[in-house]
Amino acid sequence: MQVANANSNETGTTDDFVTVFVGETLFGLAIERVHDVFVPSGVTPVPLAPAEIVGLLNLRGRVVTAMSLRRRLGLPDAEDEADGSKANPKMAIGLEQAGETFALVVDGVGEVLKLGADSREAVPINLDPRFRNLATCVHRLDGRLLVILDVDALLGFTPAGAKAA
Repeated sequence: MQVANANSNETGTTDDFVTVFVGETLFGLAIERVHDVFVPSGVTPVPLAPAEIVGLLNLRGRVVTAMSLRRRLGLPDAEDEADGSKANPKMAIGLEQAGETFALVVDGVGEVLKLGADSREAVPINLDPRFRNLATCVHRLDGRLLVILDVDALLGFTPAGAKAA
């Protein structure tokens, strides 16, 4: 992956994000939470699992839960190609949460961006409600909006969620 500095004039602190795509929407994940980027294969479905769980897969000898970011955001699955073939293979991001490894299945992986506070904004109230509760902030980048996702909220194992259960 290539590291790009989206705000080269920034001299203060910066944060690094791995960018991922779901359709045309650009999302960012804090780089310190990302352990792997890979093409998932051999996914075994899990009966009665929540819809966002794609299944289980083997990642270097570990059994990990694969979750679809599309489904987690309430978006429909990607359409198959017009000729009847399956859509391009998805990519997955390996994330660690509470000692467990998860594979977050996305449509594509972009680059690593180093972003400073000058492009950071609070989550806008008019952001798609499916994204709003999972976002920590947004960054405006050359006419595009990068939605930074809260990995803890995304995986649904936050302390607040555990207390509510």
